Amino acid sequence: MSSVLPFSKITRRRFLLCSIAASPALVCADASWLEPHWVKTRTIRLAQKSPSHRIVHITDIHHKGDRPYLESVVNKINKLSPDAVCFTGDLIEEGRFLPETLEILQKIKSPIYGVPGNHDFWSHAKFGEIGNVFAATGGAWLMDSQVTTNDGKVHITGLTCLRGGPAPLSPKAGVKNILLLHYPLMAEKVAHSFDLLLAGHSHGGQVRIPFYGPLILPYWVGKYDMGMFRVPAGPLYVNPGLGWLVTPIRFNCRPEITVFEV
Repeated sequence: MSSVLPFSKITRRRFLLCSIAASPALVCADASWLEPHWVKTRTIRLAQKSPSHRIVHITDIHHKGDRPYLESVVNKINKLSPDAVCFTGDLIEEGRFLPETLEILQKIKSPIYGVPGNHDFWSHAKFGEIGNVFAATGGAWLMDSQVTTNDGKVHITGLTCLRGGPAPLSPKAGVKNILLLHYPLMAEKVAHSFDLLLAGHSHGGQVRIPFYGPLILPYWVGKYDMGMFRVPAGPLYVNPGLGWLVTPIRFNCRPEITVFEV
């Protein structure tokens, strides 16, 4: 006699109870093993007509030696063939990881423009070395400074956010103006108008509860936890980042490469 239960014995109530019992395990598996390296590519079109530039935004890499993961991110970026890559802080958490981080990032086939984050300062990252690598790609490491892309059509301003407020750097007339800063909340203090402001730092909270939002956010984020916002200086986009803090967990908050068509 077969010991297999007839299908009719699996009632709707039993199915729901089993599903509920399994849910915590599924959530933990997703948060620990799937989402931390499941990179999402999001495309946002800002151009009203045919876009002239493709800008990739990445942030908060926090490289800790996971070389295959960072190399996969670089490969994804290269397949997008952007006109420029904008980075908004936190390459590393420990200085010993900087050489490997730069070795991998220099394989990006587009100019990289970037600003430091708080962990880059805390780890005493050698900004001169970072600047040399970014310059070799055709880009720049922007320490309260600005630069125009080689085609003369995009002006990129980068802030360190060290002065308690943005440095008095003005946009350039007749071109697209992009502002890079690490802390989202600092965007409220920007005195001039930009076509696009890019920030990181928040990690999107890493763990986001459906219909509630992030459980925890770092300082200087405010309400700008993830996604597109409107501030007086222009449209602000806060990227959830590529790395993680404290523990390799993400839930309902995948790492992201953002593509802007401007």
